Amino acid sequence: MIPINEAQHQLQQSIVPMSHSHQPIAIAGQTSNTVLLSESDSAYVQETLYLLSVPGMRESIREGMATPIEDCDRSLEW
Repeated sequence: MIPINEAQHQLQQSIVPMSHSHQPIAIAGQTSNTVLLSESDSAYVQETLYLLSVPGMRESIREGMATPIEDCDRSLEW
């Protein structure tokens, strides 16, 4: 976590490395803290939250992950 004063001075230099490393930057403010994410990482977080809000999606994902790959290799009939 870096103090807000340091974050202000290093913001421009932090953007490119953060977007390549996908590591968020935790910033400590005087009264609260925040996290700086790249735009693409923020989109991934939003998409994940949306998908997990769909009823049954979490279970469907877990079921799919537990299915052996050879059981997934078939033609769909649609």
